[in-house]
Amino acid sequence: MSSKFPKSTRQSSSTNTDVEMQQTRPSIPVVTFGRRTRSGRYISYSCESLDNEMGSTEFSSYTVQIPPTPDNQPMQLAPIDPSVSQKVEEQYVSNSLFTGGFNSLTRAHLMDKVIESNANHPQMAGTKGSSCAIPGCDGKVMSDERGEDILPCECDFKICRDCYIDAVKTGGGICPGCKESYKGQDIDELVGNAGPLPLPSNVGMSKMERRLSLMKSTTLRSQMGDFDHNRWLFETKGTYGYGNAIWPKEGGLGNDGGDDETGEPSELLNKPWRPLTRKLKIPPAVLSPYRITNPNKDAYWLWGMSVVCEVWFAFSWLLDQLPKLCPVNRSTDLTILKEKFETPSPNNPTGKSDLPGIDIFVSTADPEKEPPLVTANTILSILAADYPVEKLSCYVSDDGGALLTFEAMAEAASFANLWVPFCRKHSIEPRNPETYFNLKRDPYKNKVLSDFVKDRRRVKREYDEFKVRINGLPDSIRRRSDAFNAREEIKAMKQQRENNVDDEVLGPVKVPKATWMADGTHWPGTWNIPGPEHSRGDHAGIIQVMLKPPSDEPLHGVEPEGNSINLTEVDIRLPLLVYVSREKRPGYDHNKKAGAMNALVRASAILSNGPFILNLDCDHYIYNSQALREGMCFMMDRGGDRICYVQFPQRFEGIDPSDRYANRNTVFFDVNMRALDGLQGPVYVGTGCLFRRIAIYGFEPPRSKEYHPGCCSCCFARRKKVAVVSSAPEENRSLRLGDSDDEEMNLSFLPKNFGNSSFLIESIPVAEYQGRPLADHPSVKNGRPPGALTIPRELLDASTVAEAVSVISCWYEDKTEWGHRIGWIYGSVTEDVVTGYRMHNRGWKSIYCVTKRDAFRGTAPINLTDRLHQVLRWATGSVEIFFSRNNAILAGWKMKFLQRIAYLNVGIYPFTSIFLIVYCFLPALSLFSGQFIVQTLSVSFLAYLLGITLTLCMLAVLEIKWSGISLEEWWRNEQFWLIGGTSAHLAAVLQGLLKVLAGIEISFTLTSKSAGDDENDEFADLYIIKWTSLMIPPITIMMVNLIAIAFGVSRTIYSTLPQWSQLIGGVFFSFWVLAHMYPFAKGLMGRRGRTPTIVFVWSGLIAITISLLWVAIANPSGSNDIGGGFSFP
Repeated sequence: MSSKFPKSTRQSSSTNTDVEMQQTRPSIPVVTFGRRTRSGRYISYSCESLDNEMGSTEFSSYTVQIPPTPDNQPMQLAPIDPSVSQKVEEQYVSNSLFTGGFNSLTRAHLMDKVIESNANHPQMAGTKGSSCAIPGCDGKVMSDERGEDILPCECDFKICRDCYIDAVKTGGGICPGCKESYKGQDIDELVGNAGPLPLPSNVGMSKMERRLSLMKSTTLRSQMGDFDHNRWLFETKGTYGYGNAIWPKEGGLGNDGGDDETGEPSELLNKPWRPLTRKLKIPPAVLSPYRITNPNKDAYWLWGMSVVCEVWFAFSWLLDQLPKLCPVNRSTDLTILKEKFETPSPNNPTGKSDLPGIDIFVSTADPEKEPPLVTANTILSILAADYPVEKLSCYVSDDGGALLTFEAMAEAASFANLWVPFCRKHSIEPRNPETYFNLKRDPYKNKVLSDFVKDRRRVKREYDEFKVRINGLPDSIRRRSDAFNAREEIKAMKQQRENNVDDEVLGPVKVPKATWMADGTHWPGTWNIPGPEHSRGDHAGIIQVMLKPPSDEPLHGVEPEGNSINLTEVDIRLPLLVYVSREKRPGYDHNKKAGAMNALVRASAILSNGPFILNLDCDHYIYNSQALREGMCFMMDRGGDRICYVQFPQRFEGIDPSDRYANRNTVFFDVNMRALDGLQGPVYVGTGCLFRRIAIYGFEPPRSKEYHPGCCSCCFARRKKVAVVSSAPEENRSLRLGDSDDEEMNLSFLPKNFGNSSFLIESIPVAEYQGRPLADHPSVKNGRPPGALTIPRELLDASTVAEAVSVISCWYEDKTEWGHRIGWIYGSVTEDVVTGYRMHNRGWKSIYCVTKRDAFRGTAPINLTDRLHQVLRWATGSVEIFFSRNNAILAGWKMKFLQRIAYLNVGIYPFTSIFLIVYCFLPALSLFSGQFIVQTLSVSFLAYLLGITLTLCMLAVLEIKWSGISLEEWWRNEQFWLIGGTSAHLAAVLQGLLKVLAGIEISFTLTSKSAGDDENDEFADLYIIKWTSLMIPPITIMMVNLIAIAFGVSRTIYSTLPQWSQLIGGVFFSFWVLAHMYPFAKGLMGRRGRTPTIVFVWSGLIAITISLLWVAIANPSGSNDIGGGFSFP
C-alpha cells in the first residue's frame, strides 16, 4: 500500500536494554540502543533533531510507494507470524517507563517493579519471569501471553531477550545450551497457540503498509500516462481486494446516478436494510402587548424597569424554547449489531469481531481533590467493559504528574487480573467494584452459577485489601522517599568527608528531597517536595504501558488451585492500559484540560489509533457495560459516517434525595439535550462522549458538498440539492480540513497542521478508513468491506513509544493547528462546548444516546459553595464564547438555523442575570415606594397575568410529560436557575467583561470529587458552610425583600389611605422571589439540628431592622381606624 506521507525509519537494534533519544524535534526518528547500567537507572534512546521551521512545503527526502493496483501487484509471500524477538520487544516496552521532553533525552527506564506487591498478570508491567541461564546475566527469560517461559530451543535452555539476540546475531544462531543451531520456529509454535485466520502476507512491509494492507487503490493515470498520486487515498469502488466485498461498478452506487449498472446480485439489491438504530418522534404562546400599552403613570421608572426586564425574559425564553420544537427519542438494536459484526459469515468465517477500536481517555489532575481510589474504580469499570478486548484501549492522563496516581493505576491494573474475569464470568453489573459491593439489593438475584457465592466472597476480600493498599499509598510513598533521601544524605556526607583532605569545616549537605519509585529510582514527574524540573508546572513527559496489548485470540484461565476462582471458560485477557503525563515547562501555556486531551489524542494515535475516542472524567465510570456497543450502533449505522460524536447523558450518585441544588440537571439532560437531538445534535458536555477521531482532527464530514441545510432546515426542511461532484476522489473529499476553502486537500500540508510526526500523519487515513460503516448493503455510502478489521493489531516497539513521548512534549504544538482547528479547542474554560460547536459548524451531526440502563455515572458537588463555583465556571465559559469568534452569530452556512439559536442561547444566558437581579429587587422597590408595576390590580392585568402563567405552566407540563422528569425536578431547576442567575452568572458576566476589556485572565478551581469527613453521613458535605463572595447577592436579595415586606405591611396598616392592591402585588412577588431562594436559605442553615451562629446573627439583624422601621413609621394623627377600609377591585 502506498503512502504520500514522509516515512519514519525505525531502527530496532538489539544488543541491549537501554535507549536514549535526543528530542530536539527529529525529522526522521532514529533509535539506537546502549547497554543498561548496573544501577538500572535509565535506558536511553537517542533521536536526531527536528527542524524548528516547517514553513516550506518541500521535503528534502520522502518515500512514495505505488499502491497495489490491477497492473501493479506485490509479490505474494507465505504468511509468517511475528518472530520471537517481536513478541519480546513488546514485553520489554511494557516493562519500561518512557520519559522525555523539550531539549531532553527520551529515556526508557526498565522497571524491576512498579508497585510494592508482585505483578501477577502476564500483561502487566513489572511481571517477573525466570532468570537467564547465561552465566553473569541477571536478565529475565522471555514469556508468552500466559506468563510462561518462551524457550526458543528444543533443549529448553532458558535465555533472556538480549542473550538470545546476541546468540542469533553474533553467535551464529547456536544455542548456548545444547550447542545446536536454532530452528526457525514461529512464536505460535513455541507457545502452542492456534494461528489466526490466514491473511495476506505483510512480510517486508512497513508499519504503514501493514496498517493499510486491506485498502485498495484504483489505477488513475494522468494524460501523460503516469500514475497520479494526488487522486487516491483509499479505494471504495474497486472490485478486487481482501474481504470478498461486492462493490458497485464505476458510475454506480455513491454518485447519485440512479440507474447505472452496479453488478450486485439481485438478492443483495432486494435485501431489506436492517438499521442498528431508530428515531422516535415525540408528538408538538402567545405574547400580549398589554404591559407595554398600559403603563403606570404614577411610577414610570418602576414600570419601565419591569418592562425592559420582561422584554429580555421573553427574548431569552424564545431562545430557550425554539430549539425544543423537534424533540426525539432514539433506540438501538444490539442484536443486529452482533449479527453484523460478530457472527460468522463468508467474509468472516471465524466470527471474530469486526467492530472498530475505541480509545478511552480518563483525565485527572490532582490526587487530593480527585481521590486515586475513585480514579482506580473508573479504570476497573473500563477494563471490564463488554467490548472486544483487543479493540479496547484505556489512557489515563495525569496532568499533575503525581507518583500517587501512577502507583494507584498500577494497583488497579494488578487487581483487574481478578476483577475483570469475575465480571465476565458472572455478568456483573455495574462493573465498578465500589458501587457493586455497596448496592442495596440482593447481590445473588438471577445468578445461576453455583460457585458465585464463593467467588464473590473471594473478590470482596481482595477488594478490601486493594482499598487498604490504595488508601495507604500516600504514607507508603512518603516513608519510602524519606528512607531513600536519608540514605542519599548519608552517602553525600560520607563523600564530603572523604573529599575533605584539609580538615576544613564542613557545611551542611544539601540533597534534593526527591520522591522515589518502588524500584528505588527517582520519580520523573512531580515530587512531593517540588524541586527543579520536578514540580507541577515543570516536569518531563511520561508514558508507561501498564498493561500491554492483549493477544489476538481468546486466552482462557487455567485450572484453579486451592481457593482461587475457576476461570477455565473465561477470557482472562485485559485491554491495553497506558499511563500518560504530558511534559510541562515554565513559559508554556499548557491549556488546562484541553491541552491534556490533545496530548492523549496524539499519543493514542501512535500507540493504538482507535478510530473512536470516548472521554470520561476520573469520577465518571461505566455503569452499563454495553454502553460502548450502544454508541457504536449509531456510528456504524447507515449515514453514521457523518456523526461526529454520540453524547450520553450524565447521571450522578451521592446526591441528597431532595436534590436541593438541582445537581442532577435533569431538565438540561432530559429536555434540552433531547430537543437538540432532533436538530443537528446535542452539545458536547465534557464527559461521556464517544467521538469519531477524524472529526476531532478537524476534517469535514463525507459528502459535505451534497448537503445544503439552508436557513431553516431543522423544521422547515429544504429539498436536498444534488451537488456537483468534484473531480477529486471521494476519499480525498472526506478528508478535507474544516474551515477551509480548498476544493481538494493537499496531503503534503498535513505536517503544518498536525506537527512533524510522520507516525501521527500516517495514522490519519487509517483511522478514517477503520471508522467507516460496514458496506453490507447498496444504500451504505463510504463504507468498508466486511471482515476488514479482523486482522491483529501491531505489536508495540520501543521506537513507537519513544515517538509517543515526543508528541506529548510541550513544544510539539508550536506553529500547528492543535487547539485552533484540530482537537479540543483552546481559549475557553468550557472547551467542551466550543469543541462541539466547531464540529457542528463544519457540517457534522451529533447524536444523543439515552440508554435504558444508565450508560455512565459520576459524582457531583452537593455543597452549596462548590456548586456555585461549578456554575460560575460554566457561565464564564459561555461569556467567553459570546465575545469570541465562536459566537453562533458568526457560524457558517452548514449549521442549521435552530441549532444556531441553541448555541446563541449558550453564549447569551449569563447576561440574563443582569435583568434577573433587577427584577428580584422590583418587589422590594414597589413596597418601599408604595407603587406597583401597574397602576392598579385591574381585572385586565390579572387576566393577563393568569394567561401568561397558565401558558408557561402548560408548556412545563408538556416538557415534563414527553421528557419523563418529575414535577419536583422541574421546580428544583427553576429555583436554582434564580439562585445561580443572581450569583454565579452575574459574576461570570463581570469576569468576562474584565477579560475582554482589561485582558485579565480567568482562573478556576478544580471541582472536588472527595466526600465529606463524616463517614457516618453520606451527605455530610451538603451541610458544610464555606463562605464565598458569590453568596452576597442572594443574601442581599433575601434581606431586602424581607425588610420590604415588613416595611410595606407596616406602612399600609398605619396609612390614612392604604393601598392594599399595591401591597398585595408587592408581597406576592416578594414571596415569589423568596420561594425560589428557599434552597439557598436552607443551605445557610447548615446541618440539621446544629444551628450555626450565622443564623442567630441574621435573625437578630432582621428583628432589629423590623423594630426600628416599626418605630420610625409615625401613626397618622386622627386615625382611629388603623388601616382604614380594605377595598379590592
